Amino acid sequence: MSKNQEFVKFDKVDKSYDGKVLVVKDLNLDIAEGEFITMLGPSGSGKTTCLMMLAGFETPTNGEIFLDKNPISNIPPHKRGIGMVFQNYALFPHMTVYENLAFPLKVRKINKDDIDKKVDKALSMVSLSGFENRMPGQLSGGQQQRVAVARALVFDPQVVLMDEPLGALDKNLRESMQYEIKHIHESIGVTVVYVTHDQSEALTMSNRIAVFNDGKVQQLSSPDKLYEEPVNSFVAEFIGENNTFAGEVTNFQKDQCKVKLSNGSEIIANPISVSSNGDKTTVSLRPERALINTKNKMDNNFKGKIEEVIYHGDHTRVRIDLLGNKEFILKVPNSSANMDIKMGNEINVSWNSHDARALDPK
Repeated sequence: MSKNQEFVKFDKVDKSYDGKVLVVKDLNLDIAEGEFITMLGPSGSGKTTCLMMLAGFETPTNGEIFLDKNPISNIPPHKRGIGMVFQNYALFPHMTVYENLAFPLKVRKINKDDIDKKVDKALSMVSLSGFENRMPGQLSGGQQQRVAVARALVFDPQVVLMDEPLGALDKNLRESMQYEIKHIHESIGVTVVYVTHDQSEALTMSNRIAVFNDGKVQQLSSPDKLYEEPVNSFVAEFIGENNTFAGEVTNFQKDQCKVKLSNGSEIIANPISVSSNGDKTTVSLRPERALINTKNKMDNNFKGKIEEVIYHGDHTRVRIDLLGNKEFILKVPNSSANMDIKMGNEINVSWNSHDARALDPK
């Protein structure tokens, strides 16, 4: 049976809380059955509002949301068949783990034997078998979060929504939970809509990421495409680290253009958001795409002066004064070939025009 590519559909959805300002603007978004999609963006970008409309806690001002082809805006939250995991876990503190998981099943009038089976299955899914009689207060933060995930899955929902579910955990636990949730998703294939402002979390877990800003989806792509091929300056800046040069197009061709910088230098770039001579642009280049003292022939070759060197174990982060940009960052793998990286040294920096994306001006 083929999967429904429009399992969740936002169709021309607007949302305003005051009748004036739209916090979500003309949102059209299709989510496939079994997909893990992340809504990523800064605070106030509209991502959580979208999740709350899908959950049923908010109603669209305009447009409609469909679940498996059925409009759901007038269906109350508890009848949508959607599981929900919140940042603060929202476990009932006076109930045992078993009772917390049984609660959504009792509401659905499922018999005791089936409740026992489903609770057992959900707890084994999150590696908490044997914890049935514990109280939430007796569990660590990570265990409480697993119980919250199990409770969202226990009634076999069509969709699971997760709103910043790992925000309260420390870094190591957060990373291990990312993999755990990713593996649970892969093993049961439920559709997951996940909200975070943490870009590395989004890149780790998702099939696709919708980057939100100012109430709109700026780009919807797979993690690698989002990182390697940002379509505008906001996405390039928001996802990963980025070097930028502001300038003007002086020689436009279909597959490359020359960009004149404020210091008079010209660089060769990949024309993404520019279309003619005279266009203002911000050129974006990832730190790992620039090489130092390379023998390879590249389109852009310039001399720069090392301003700062920070050792990071597997790589060294080098800040260079290059083409008038004192904040140009390089990430250099730590190998014997790169021993001449010292403060104050002058080095050659090179990159291919294809990797330098001429985007909209900031």
